[in-house]
Amino acid sequence: MQVEQEKIFLSVSVGLLILLAGVLLMTNMNPEVRAAGAKGVPAPGGQGWHLLDPITYENLTIFPVISAQPADTSDFSTLDEALASGDAVVTEQGDYLRRTREGAAQTMPPRVGAQVNQLVLVNRGKRPLILLAGEVVSGGKQDRIIGKDRIVPMGAPPLPLDVFCVEHGRWTGGSDKFAGAKMMAHPSVREKAAVEQDQSQVWAAVRGQASMSSNMENNPNNRVAVGAPAPPAKLNSRSLDTVIASEAPTQSYKQIYESRAVGSSVENFAEQIQRRFDRATSGLKGERVVGVVVAFGGEVAWSDAFASSQLFEIYWPKLLRSYVIEALTRHATRENASLDDARDFLHPATGHFREETEPGVYRWRESNSGKVAQIELEALAPKPMTLHWLKVLRAN
Repeated sequence: MQVEQEKIFLSVSVGLLILLAGVLLMTNMNPEVRAAGAKGVPAPGGQGWHLLDPITYENLTIFPVISAQPADTSDFSTLDEALASGDAVVTEQGDYLRRTREGAAQTMPPRVGAQVNQLVLVNRGKRPLILLAGEVVSGGKQDRIIGKDRIVPMGAPPLPLDVFCVEHGRWTGGSDKFAGAKMMAHPSVREKAAVEQDQSQVWAAVRGQASMSSNMENNPNNRVAVGAPAPPAKLNSRSLDTVIASEAPTQSYKQIYESRAVGSSVENFAEQIQRRFDRATSGLKGERVVGVVVAFGGEVAWSDAFASSQLFEIYWPKLLRSYVIEALTRHATRENASLDDARDFLHPATGHFREETEPGVYRWRESNSGKVAQIELEALAPKPMTLHWLKVLRAN
């Protein structure tokens, strides 16, 4: 009897050990399970993400998002590089004529001249082209920003491209062709384009939010120590009016933020963040930065993440400056967002959902829940992957 009991006990023990070993093996193989530890979060596109400690300067906090499994995105081209190389052409709306290799003429369906909220894009390159909402294209009759994330396949016919104007006072121009401005609209403007899809709100955000106060000058509670980096110069609404009158009379987004007064504040601020960012990410082993979560003061408000570190590195310089511009428009605060706040923000949004698909090319999804909006751009070829993931705390 005792021998039989010992056999049963041994059999049960072996079974439990096998079960435990299976659970441990699955945990090690599944990045999303493994990422559920102290800093882990579930991630779209099957990529295991986690966060590094915050990087803070003034009222801007950046949380790097890192992954041990970044995808290969070398099959795709970005708008700035395609425009610079001539692989992409953007022109005003109208009859766009292009020549095929055989010399035959092809024309888009007739349109009525140039239009504020639509341009024409042709991808002449050998790679699909990524467009992100908020990217600035400069030229034509007005500067514009891209209205929505999407992918333009190679060899596609001329594409009517939805855009928003970010230059209120001009409707003239020499060449109809546009160039990449290597700029990204700051979050307050970008949200109105990507989420609200409203031209009047885009204009209001360009003009209204551009009163850049660093909230440091003449504030005794925010004095910096001797030898510390100088705070950004204050730019209140009055000095901004002077900038616009002298350097950007058409209220051009690009000209405003490249002006001497505004540009120096942005560059000084960005340099301080970049130094801290480089130090924080220099020791990574086996993982790469693929995105960021962004907080202004104590409020986590934004996140941009990508399928690969290569894509992130391409977009990072203009994304960083867009976050800085946003920080300069916001009030000073002693509060800073925590790692837990950023981790919570990365969890996928739920709620009202809509989707648009171009078969075999890309899928665009938007989820809205209360004040939070989430947008995903998924490439369907050459293999499915979430190229860009955007999450926004809406202003209203």
